[in-house]
Order: sequence, then structure tokens, then C-alpha cells
Amino acid sequence: MTLFGRTLDGQAIASLVFMLLVLVMWIGALRGEQGWKRWIRRSPEGRDARRSAGVEGKDPPPPSSTGPRDPLRPWD
Repeated sequence: MTLFGRTLDGQAIASLVFMLLVLVMWIGALRGEQGWKRWIRRSPEGRDARRSAGVEGKDPPPPSSTGPRDPLRPWD
């Protein structure tokens, strides 16, 4: 198999596959961290911390009890 005019053997192909898997895992971890950051921003404790620190920002609307429950926040 050739890629950009260079012949790839089994070890090179395995290295490429491994690097792609690491990239996918890294992106998944990054998305998880962003999810935690988003969750903290939406939480009442995070809102209170932002207000006490004087950080400007729009607060999210309070959760409504009439809609379906959020599986990420079962205690609401």
C-alpha cells in the first residue's frame, strides 16, 4: 500500500490506526470535559459562584417541573 508515494508496511499501518484511535479517544475525553463545564455553568451552585465572583453572563432559565426529567440531573 502506498500513501503520498511512500510504501507503508504493516507496522506503519498499525501506527496510523493507533494514532487515529488515540485522536478519537482524546476528542471523546474533551467532549466529556466540556459536558462537565456546561453542567457546572447550568447548576445553581455555579450560577451563585459566578454572581459572587462578578462574572457577567446570562443565567439559564430555571428548570420546569412540567416537562420530561433530564437524565443528567435526576435530582431536579
